[in-house]
Amino acid sequence: MEKEKMYEREVGKIVAGNYAAARVFAQYGIDFCCHGDTPLEAACAGNGVSVEEVTAALEAAGDARPVAGEFASWPLDLLIDYILKIHHRGIRREGPGILELLEKVESVHGSRHPELHEVKELFAESLQELEQHLQKEENVLFPYLLELFEASEAGRPIGQMHCGTVSNPIRVMRMEHEGEGDRYHRVAGLTDNFTAPDDGCASYRLVMQQLKEFVDALYEHIHLENNILFPKAVELERKWVRVC
Repeated sequence: MEKEKMYEREVGKIVAGNYAAARVFAQYGIDFCCHGDTPLEAACAGNGVSVEEVTAALEAAGDARPVAGEFASWPLDLLIDYILKIHHRGIRREGPGILELLEKVESVHGSRHPELHEVKELFAESLQELEQHLQKEENVLFPYLLELFEASEAGRPIGQMHCGTVSNPIRVMRMEHEGEGDRYHRVAGLTDNFTAPDDGCASYRLVMQQLKEFVDALYEHIHLENNILFPKAVELERKWVRVC
């Protein structure tokens, strides 16, 4: 691809086309999930990095497909199934244990590392907010998207969503995604990008590792929805929803 065109491409679409780009963007601090609609050149400028350097790194990264397959090519129902079974389950399975360990580390190291108090509070708030977010997706948005997909497969139009258009709940989901992105940028800053201090014990190192893995999975979750699932849903609605 010509460099000029690459500079104009949205970072979320770059990752959707080649997941190896996710590692490059993470290295340069470029947010490809919550702000995936930002053109590459603007994203680099916003982070004070050279677009030429980032482009060279993207080219060097080559092609990489997620273990589960090429997400951008998946049908909408398979993508939703993956999000539910990998990401929704993962948040509910891993979150409480991380919070429990974080509370123990805070009780031991909080006097020397007071930032742990805010980290714990931020993570606890995140789990509460994420649970509400997941329930909105599971009970409101995803059921309609599955109906929409089934209708498109059968070649028959369906009526509008009770919200008027899928863009309305999608707008809310995107706002909540951005809130989580901002929250974990703060956590990353407080923890030196999830690094335990020199005097940290094994539990301190473990909880930082677990937090980093949790956030990486959350960013993939947000990327899949913002940059792949939601655009697919809007396009299906445009083709198959009958306006009453």
